[in-house]
Amino acid sequence: MFSNDVIASFNDLEVALYDYISKNSDKVIYMRIRDLAKETHVSTSTILRFCRKVDCEGFSEFKVKLKLLLDKKVDIQIKTMDHSLAEFMERTLKGSFDENIHEAAKQIAQSDSVIFIGTGSSGILAEYGARYFSSLGKFSMYIKDPHFPIQSNYLKNSATIALSVSGENRFTVTHINRLKQEGSKIISITNNKQCTISKISDINISYYVTEEWYNHSNITTQIPVVYILEAVARKVHELTKKSDT
Repeated sequence: MFSNDVIASFNDLEVALYDYISKNSDKVIYMRIRDLAKETHVSTSTILRFCRKVDCEGFSEFKVKLKLLLDKKVDIQIKTMDHSLAEFMERTLKGSFDENIHEAAKQIAQSDSVIFIGTGSSGILAEYGARYFSSLGKFSMYIKDPHFPIQSNYLKNSATIALSVSGENRFTVTHINRLKQEGSKIISITNNKQCTISKISDINISYYVTEEWYNHSNITTQIPVVYILEAVARKVHELTKKSDT
């Protein structure tokens, strides 16, 4: 209802009205228009203009939409970690999962270096992954900036591990395309296989858990990603030791 574009269109009186409604939504849904006008020190015509800006024909429709918005917030339930873990175990740890882990590890073991990319919470885990792989003897680095200067000869025998929950992050897609053109092998870890990042990767490992959103933030559990990163790193270490003996 209150998109960034809509809020940007508010004048000073409408901003004050929006501020009052945001802080008193549970009261506003039961108010008459003249009561709200009195509380906010604006005219009823200002309120009606405000309603039209948020795509409501009048104050009654606005109150209905506001109540639906409040009900939706109340209905949001964050899953327990037990539920998230059970979902990961049931949906992911079967079929070709181990085979994908092994294939990714084999590709990484044959590479001279590993590059991690990702944004948001995926970026945090990408940085963790780079540290974890390096701790197990595989030189790795996390690169946040897609335009970070890297000589192409360093990328010819490299592997890139791209992390993304949705698999549709434009920043990460752009980054992958650049690294792929420079010769790096792309291994992606996403929440599902039917996404852009998966399709442009050489190897994809998907973990299939239900995405969760709260207050416009993606709070989907990242435990599967940690599991996959550590499983691949340990397998790389195992394969490297075998090749050395």
